[in-house]
Amino acid sequence: MERSRLAKTRTGHTHYRAVIAVFFVTLASAVVCNAATPIITQEDLLKKLEVGTAPLILDVRTPEEYRLGHVPQSINIPHTQLARRLPELVDAKDREVIIYCESGVRTRIANSILHKAGFSAVRHLVGDMYAWRRNGLPIERP
Repeated sequence: MERSRLAKTRTGHTHYRAVIAVFFVTLASAVVCNAATPIITQEDLLKKLEVGTAPLILDVRTPEEYRLGHVPQSINIPHTQLARRLPELVDAKDREVIIYCESGVRTRIANSILHKAGFSAVRHLVGDMYAWRRNGLPIERP
């Protein structure tokens, strides 16, 4: 009897730990990106996608992560390749650019590269792909 109750308690704690982890990942993603970087909420980006006014959406994760699923209409340029692939984005220099990764760390690096290259309207997707997936929002696969 005691083991059964202990198992239920552990399961309950696991659930709470997961909820707390999601909260802190989302919070860290907003903080990590740099307080000066404007953000866009998932809801606002989803609205733009739905009405056909989506900006350039840049996924800076690895190609493998991108193939597993990404925000619709996004393009993939890993943060490690971004500096040398900037010529591919020259037409977007004065447009709104939304950047995201899995949890925010690589987004900060990409943001720095884009700002140094003169991109004027870079925004960070709050919660990144982790929260997009957790919220059950549409995911595209190649």
